Amino acid sequence: MNNKICILTTVHYVFDVRIFHKQARTLANEGYDVTLIAQYRKDEIIDGIKIIELSRPKNRLHRMFWLTWKTLILSIRQNADVYHLHDPELIFIGVLLKFFGKKVIYDVHEDVPKQILNKEWIGNVSIRKIAAFIINIIEKLGAFLFNRIVVATPDIARKFPKNKTVILRNFPILQLIDNTIPANCKKNKPVIIYAGGLTKVRGIKEIIQSVEYMDDKAELWLLGKWESEKFKKDCENLEGWKYTKYLGFKNLEKVYSFMKFSNIGIINFLPVENNLKAGPNKIYEYMACSLPIVMSNFPYWQKIFKGYAIFTNPYDPKDIAEKISYLLDNPKEAKKMGERGKKLVEEKYSWETESKKLLEMYNNL
Repeated sequence: MNNKICILTTVHYVFDVRIFHKQARTLANEGYDVTLIAQYRKDEIIDGIKIIELSRPKNRLHRMFWLTWKTLILSIRQNADVYHLHDPELIFIGVLLKFFGKKVIYDVHEDVPKQILNKEWIGNVSIRKIAAFIINIIEKLGAFLFNRIVVATPDIARKFPKNKTVILRNFPILQLIDNTIPANCKKNKPVIIYAGGLTKVRGIKEIIQSVEYMDDKAELWLLGKWESEKFKKDCENLEGWKYTKYLGFKNLEKVYSFMKFSNIGIINFLPVENNLKAGPNKIYEYMACSLPIVMSNFPYWQKIFKGYAIFTNPYDPKDIAEKISYLLDNPKEAKKMGERGKKLVEEKYSWETESKKLLEMYNNL
């Protein structure tokens, strides 16, 4: 097999878990010729994947126009059999590639129109509604023209034609986690960990505020990128910051080593529309690391993760603190919760199982 696949992203980090570690590596291991065009410092081949660098954009407009144009030129040069797009701003590239007779896959990580409604930088509510409406039309046009639509959750799948939509969920790579050794760190007290985007809508401020109510009985560790310097400074000025350790942005193996070292995983997404039925990586990664979880009390999450997590009001730091304290005060129950989560991932929610759908889709194409 030597079918050539070109994966495109102008938004995501080159080593994005879904794009690089799961999809690109799985396809390369299966024998496909895989090229990834993404933001990176140089052209390089890693794990059999040919990476073509895109310079880091100066701002959003620079990314959406100049970087997208550059991506179009680079993608045409690849002359691939299949193009796999990971950003809505690349839809028009996909349309052009279809006119060149190429097969195109559009990968939808999140419900983008709903996501836009919460992006304050776009403008006021009316402008955001107009932008969401336009993106919805553009996505539907792409869905009509493209060969396949890949989505991260069943809820997103309902937006697209059933006959060409594949649900590819963000389940963890079990082998990678199982082979990771816990971090060799000094632990003076129990550790609550959050790994992922450090943004307002993910309830980071409320998590930090919660640890100030815990009488110094635990420490919060944060890993990931901040949405802005302003938001970072706002969080650093909170009383709970003195019980918080920011470890920066780490590679996947390092993140898992810190997770396996920790006592509790937390995910405190705020109940904005795009979050209510989300399926984030980190829930399943916490479970794969045998961590009990404190998570937002969304009905959708309670239905799926009852028995594997304890639920809290994401807007209420005191409630979050109480739920964390409960797990710390009941270590046997917390351990059993973590063990149940690990077993569930092994039986049902691993990338090793989910990846078969990716390969089947490409084989059919």
